[in-house]
This record gives sequence, structure tokens and C-alpha cells, in this order.
Amino acid sequence: MATKKRKKQSQKRSKKRSTAKVQPSPEQELSRKEQRAKEREVSQARAQLIQFTILAFVFSGVVGLLLGVVVEPTLGVAATAGLLCLSLSFKYQRQALYAFIIYIPFSGTVTYMLGGNSLLQLAKDAFYIPALIGVIQMCRKKRLDILLPQAVKAPMVLVLAMVFMNLFLVNLPQQIEAGDGENPMMMGILGLKILLGYLPIITCIYYLMRTSKDLYFLLRIQAVLVITACALGFVQYLMLKTGVCAGTEGTGAAGVDLFKASLQSRCFVGGALLYSPSQGQIRLPGTFVAPWQWGWFLISSAFFSFGTAFNDRSPFWRLLGIISLITVFVMAVVSGQRIALFLVPAIVVLLSVLTGQVTNLKRFVPIGVIMGLILVVLTARNPELLQERVDSFEARWNASPPHEFVMQQFDEVWKSQNGILGNGVARATNGARIFGEIRLVETYHPKLLYELGPLGLLAIMLMYTSITVATFKAYRKTKDKNLRGYAASMWVFVLFISYFPYYYPLDVEPVSVYYWLAAGIVLKIPTLDKQERELANPTQSRRLRSRKKATAPTPEDAPQPV
Repeated sequence: MATKKRKKQSQKRSKKRSTAKVQPSPEQELSRKEQRAKEREVSQARAQLIQFTILAFVFSGVVGLLLGVVVEPTLGVAATAGLLCLSLSFKYQRQALYAFIIYIPFSGTVTYMLGGNSLLQLAKDAFYIPALIGVIQMCRKKRLDILLPQAVKAPMVLVLAMVFMNLFLVNLPQQIEAGDGENPMMMGILGLKILLGYLPIITCIYYLMRTSKDLYFLLRIQAVLVITACALGFVQYLMLKTGVCAGTEGTGAAGVDLFKASLQSRCFVGGALLYSPSQGQIRLPGTFVAPWQWGWFLISSAFFSFGTAFNDRSPFWRLLGIISLITVFVMAVVSGQRIALFLVPAIVVLLSVLTGQVTNLKRFVPIGVIMGLILVVLTARNPELLQERVDSFEARWNASPPHEFVMQQFDEVWKSQNGILGNGVARATNGARIFGEIRLVETYHPKLLYELGPLGLLAIMLMYTSITVATFKAYRKTKDKNLRGYAASMWVFVLFISYFPYYYPLDVEPVSVYYWLAAGIVLKIPTLDKQERELANPTQSRRLRSRKKATAPTPEDAPQPV
């Protein structure tokens, strides 16, 4: 009997222990409640998004149908697409940002496929501006900084002060005295948009990139875009080479026209091109509006492709990065862009040194060998093509050495200065020529000097310097090797474009977008790196959080207002 009682008592104790183990603690119960609340929030947000999307489709369709019936069917279709794009971009900011980045390499092709209207060149802003408004609203709601980085605030105030001084003291008097066809104030507003309009991309990319997966996804998209655009550009070259497209000579051009790019010789994709093989002239636009835009796309793509080739976590995507880098090399030779032919190899060498990939033999040697073999094979099969491009580059350099050309531009612009103000905002900006006569200044810093005067040039260079320093600090904070390699590539791009004196890449696509995109990526990478380390060591991160809570002042300890 005693043994039976002992067994029953032991069973009861074990049951109590098991039930005590099964019963959740208050913290576990709270976490479950939080999980359920989060699930409810997610389901509510999904329902709201579905409802918003349906309403956007219905509203856009009704407005487009009415305009199509009353005015013109083409206008109805355009209105439907425009309203739908604006509304969805406002609601789905991250997807709108991806669409914005995807559209940029093909904007020139789309523009001329749909008739070549200059307003179509602003179509990309239908993705960007609504997404930016959505991000600003989110920042206000959550009390986050809208302007990033912090160091750029003071220089940007100086830049805005100089721009508005020139607008009201130079452009406005020009507007009063302007004749027919001149609109200096609209020219100045467009110049302000070109100068600072895409700076908020830093804010968008900083808040819309949530994890390192978003970063890798974005840069992998960029690698695919580079390969696709270069493949289309190579098809364009083959169509000209084989006679499928007439080229410049086939359109009946003669004399000086044999040396100018024109829309009459447009082929397959992109816009104006030059192809006069009898004169040894070739300037292909690829998928862009003009050849010089294509050249700067290749230069920019060298930075993005290099980052993916060396720093992606996946071997497959590293291979794709190598392919994109090789296509950039090939198109730099094929499309006749002298500046790309010189800068793309120089950039790869510079990146190899500054990012430390030269010392990373496990990745550098295989990638270097693969690229070397492919380029040697291509050179051996087309020695005349490469020699022709090199001869063209040497002839251009001898005719007008870049350093002498830049100094000449500075000298000419300085002689036209009157006082501390410039000659008017956008008075030397090529994109503002639709609003009046402009002066052709072919280098960026003399152009700024001409438009805004010496103080305006100084303010803008302070702004670019602050961004360069902030991105460098962010790159140095990064610990993860892959993320650090990406940050290094993007920082070198920001550094290179901020101070590159030749031409005006910050005024034209795609550099006018890619510069701010690269800056936003670098500034976000330290946060992503911190997330990665917390996920790798969750116990250590919990301890740090508990220490912060323990050292944080309690409400009783907080200073009271007097």
C-alpha cells in the first residue's frame, strides 16, 4: 500500500512538473499576442493594398475611357497608363523604385519607339516622384530624417541659397527682357531639377532597402540590366555592320554630316547614331538617346558590375557579374566611345586597388584569368577593330588633350564673369535649351562657374565633398567582406564622379541617377551589416540590448523641467 501511494504521489509531481513546463510564461504569452497582432496587421495591410489597387485600376480605366471617347483614343490610353503608374507608384514605393531603375537604361529606346516626344524623356519620373512623396509621408509619420546624410544639410542650404539668388537676380531680369521663345525662369526651374532633383534618391534607397537581401536583389537587377542593354547594343552594331541598317552613309549624308550623329540613321534601339565606315566614324547610342549617354552608361556599369563580380555571395551571380563586366569591355570597344574605351579599363584597375581585391587572390586570380582569356580571344579575332579605336582615341587626345581642354574652358568662362553671380541658372545646361538660348560648355565645373558664379561652384563642391566623406565613413564602418566590397565600389564611384573634371556626367542620364543611387546604397550598408551580425549572434545582440536598457535613465532619474 505504501509503495502504491508513493507511486501516485510521484506521478502527481511529474504531472505538475510537466504542466509547469508546458504552461507558457508571461513573456511567451506576450510574444504570442504580439505575433497575432502582427499577423492581423499584415492581413489588414494586404486587404487595403488589394482594395487600393482595384480602385486605381477602375479609376484610371474610367478616366482613360472618357478621354478616349471624347478627345482621342491615344490620349485615353496614355492617361490610363499614366494615372495607373502614378497611383501604384505612390502606394508601392519599393516596387516603383525598382521600376524606375529598370526603366533608365531603356528610356531612350522607349522614347523613340513612341514617336520621340521630349516629354517621354520625363516618363521615368512617373515612377520616382510618387514613390518619393510616399517615402516623405512615411518619414513624417515615423519622425525620421527626410534629408540624408546629415552632413549634406548645411552645404545644400548654401547651394539652394546661391541657386535662388541667381534665379531672382539674374534669371528674373532676363525673363523681363526676354523676347519670343525665351523663358529664363522656366529654364532656371528645370536647371534646379537637374541639379538637385534626384538627390532624394538617397532617402528613398536608405528607407526602402530593409535587409541585405534587398541590396543583393537590387545589384543583381543592375547586372542583368547591363547584360541586356549591352546585348541590344551589340545587335545594333551587327545590324549596321551587315547592312540591315543603312547607317549615316546610307541615309545620303555628305560632307560634315558624315561626322555627326543623327536620328535619320537610327537603328533598332536608342536614338541618334553615327556610322560612316568609309570615314572611320562610329558612335553608337546603344539603348540611350545619344552616344555620349551610352558611353557614360558603360562607365557607370563598370562600377556596378565589378561589385557584383567580386562581392556577391552566390557563385552564380558572381559569374553573371563577370559576364556583365566583359560585355561592358566589349561594348566600350565596339560602340566607338573613346572616353569609355579609356576609362573602363582604368576604372577596373582603380577598383582592384582601392577595394583591396588585388590581395584577394582566391577571387581576383580566377576572375582576372577568365576576363583576360576572353578579351585576348576577342582581340585576336578583331585586331583591326581594336587598332582603329585606339588610333581614334590617340588622334582625339593629340588634337585636344583633356587637361588643356578643361583649362581652356575655365579660362573662357572666367572671362565672361561679371561679379560674384553667374550668368543664370541652366544657361549652360543642354537639357534646358527648349526654353531659350544656352552656351555650350563641355566640362562640368566650368559650366557651374558660368551659371552660378564662383560662390555657387564652391557651394556645390562642398555638397559633393560632404557626400563623398559621408560615404567613405560608411564604407569604413562595414565589417562583412561582401558588403564592404560593395560599399567600396559604390564609394569609389561617388568619389570619381564628384571630382571628374571632363564632360558633364552629373547633368545627364544615367549618371544623374546612378550617382545618388550609389550614395544611398553606401550609406545604408553599415545598417545592413549590423543586422547581419545580430542575426549571426542573437545572444550577443540581446545582451547588448539589455545593457543599454539597464544603463538607460529611468523616468525618475530624468531631469525635470524647471
